[in-house]
Parts: sequence; structure tokens; C-alpha cells
Amino acid sequence: MVERIAFQLNGTDGAARTGVISTPRGEIRTPAFMPVGTAATVKAMMPESVRETGADILLGNTYHLMLRPTAERIAALGGLHRFMNWDRPILTDSGGFQVMSLSGLRKMSEKGVTFKSHIDGSRHELTPERSMEIQRLLGSDIVMCFDECPALPADRDRIAESMRMSMRWAQRSRDAFGDRPGHALFGIQQGGLERDLREESASALCDIGFDGYAVGGLAVGEGQAAMFDCLDYAPGQLPEDKPRYLMGVGKPDDIVGAVKRGIDMMDCVLPSRSGRTGQVFTRHGVVNIKNARHQDDPRPLDENCRCPACRNYSRAYLHHVFRAQEMISGMLLTWHNLTYFQDIMQGMRDAIAGGTFAAWEADFHAGRADGDIERL
Repeated sequence: MVERIAFQLNGTDGAARTGVISTPRGEIRTPAFMPVGTAATVKAMMPESVRETGADILLGNTYHLMLRPTAERIAALGGLHRFMNWDRPILTDSGGFQVMSLSGLRKMSEKGVTFKSHIDGSRHELTPERSMEIQRLLGSDIVMCFDECPALPADRDRIAESMRMSMRWAQRSRDAFGDRPGHALFGIQQGGLERDLREESASALCDIGFDGYAVGGLAVGEGQAAMFDCLDYAPGQLPEDKPRYLMGVGKPDDIVGAVKRGIDMMDCVLPSRSGRTGQVFTRHGVVNIKNARHQDDPRPLDENCRCPACRNYSRAYLHHVFRAQEMISGMLLTWHNLTYFQDIMQGMRDAIAGGTFAAWEADFHAGRADGDIERL
């Protein structure tokens, strides 16, 4: 049994990488997409169904879980894995991003952040030390250090000030985390779209020393072109022998572009959120199942997909249950979207291992460019 979390890089193709993160709870194949289980559940999915899509790891949310049902309650009930019936690895974010989004409800200082709960208005304090304590109580396999993530665009002085405070918080997170065999702590690079600030952040994190490194502060309003420009250099500023995690990304073409630039891990609520609102991702582009053109269509969403929605149901049925607001709609469409995202990851892993990533990427974009509307 693996006692410490370790990363093995098995192959590269250009900047794209494939490998394995070994943990006591199982292997995480990279590049990896992590479905988001915000409140100890991937919405509209059973844990075993999430596993069937091909997911090796889930993401849990420190902010939401600390408020409800509380980390202390989850710990008393055996930890987050037992609580939500998921025996594979779990990564938890630090709570910093959610606190950032509560701009009208928070007050920040060098010590940390005080904020009012969006649920009941109760006052809470989140510091690097408290974030580490919460994630320990949850039993997270991969813990994220506490940071501040300013929304973009922002001026350079604001970005620099925020980044340097995040680096001080990173050291405090490292100190509070201690030595926990079987668990990993990831640092988070900040610096906005400023290359030199990203380099300064990466250097500070490497001096502290982490088990993995995230590229933070992207997908916060800067647009895909700016994000890719940053990813052209940011992953290369981080250690080659550690996992690289791009937080909060994204759409299928965001994911492919990030892997192309050296990213190993990603997470996003998009597959599940879109499934609940009738937006479906396929090899031939995006399908809006709510559109009337699907009401008499006997075809599956995607004839090559292995998910239950595609194997067992027609577009006409999926259109009907969405319009009728039946719960099965969100369940089936989320299952499909998560399966599609995991199939993208498997396709990239195979292509990188075989040295054919460029051809795979060209086929990926060509298939989506063909469109879905006129396909028979």
C-alpha cells in the first residue's frame, strides 16, 4: 500500500504530459478531470455513477462544508469519504476562492478573512491555520493551501500585493499542515497575467516546498486567449516532477488547451451545472436539449457515447423530461457530460503516451467544428 502520495511522469508529447499520482486510496491517472462535489455530492449523481464515468478523484469544497454540516460533524461521522460514500481520493480547495466571491460579506487582513455565512449570516473566520484544520477534519487526500484570488482585470499593484500575501499564507499553511503521510499539500501560484509576478510566486512556493502546485487566479474573467497566453509559461515555472493543477477549468476546449500547455489536473462545475440546465457536450459540439428540434428525434445524443443517456434514451425523450422538469433529466444529462469529459481525458492520455497528441487535438477541434444540427 502506498504510504505517501507520489507523482510518476510516464510520457510527454510537446508540453503535454501523462502520468499517475499514487495515493493510499488509489491511483489518479493524469491528465485528470475532477468532478466537483461542492457539498459532499456531485449534483444529480450517485458516487458509484461518478466512478463509472471514469473519475479517479473528486473535489470537495471547504467553504461550503465548514458551514454545513461543519467539518467537526463530518469528522465525528468518520470523515468525508465515509460521509459521502466515495472511497477514492478527494481534493479539497482551501475556501479562498469562495470567500473572494463574497466581496460584500467579507473583511480581509494579514491574519485571514472574516466573513458572514451566505446561509444564515453567522460570522466566521478563515485563516491558513483554520483552513488546514478543516481539511484535516474532512480527511482530504490532497489539501490546498489558503490563498487570496483577486478577480481579473486588476491593476498590477493589487495583483502583486495579493500574490505576496498569498505566499505568506502559503508558508503558514505549510507550517500548519505539518507532516501527514498519505496526504498531500499543494501550493497555489498567483500573479494574475504578469509573467514576472508568476515567476516570483513560483520561486516562493518552491522555496517552501509542496507535494504539488496549482496555477491559480485564472478563469476569473480574463478570457480564454489571455488564459492560454499565461499557460504558455506558467506551468513551466513550476517543478517538472510534481503535479500541476489548473483550478476551476473549464470548457472542453479550455481543458484540451491547458493539457497541451503542461497541466495535469483540472476541475469545474460545468459538466454538472450544464446538465441540469439542458446543455450537453458532445463530440460534435454543444446540444441544447431544450430546443424544439429534438422533440421528434429518435437518435441518441451521441451515437458513440457509452453513457446510459446515449445507450438507452432518445433525444426526443431527453427533450421531453427536461421540458417536463423531471429529475431524471438532470441525472441523465449530467451523467452524459461527465462521461464525455472523462472520455476527453482518456483520449488525451492515450494520445500523449502514443506521441499523437497533435493529431488527436486536430480531430477533436474538427469534430466540434462540424456541428451537431445537420448530422443524421
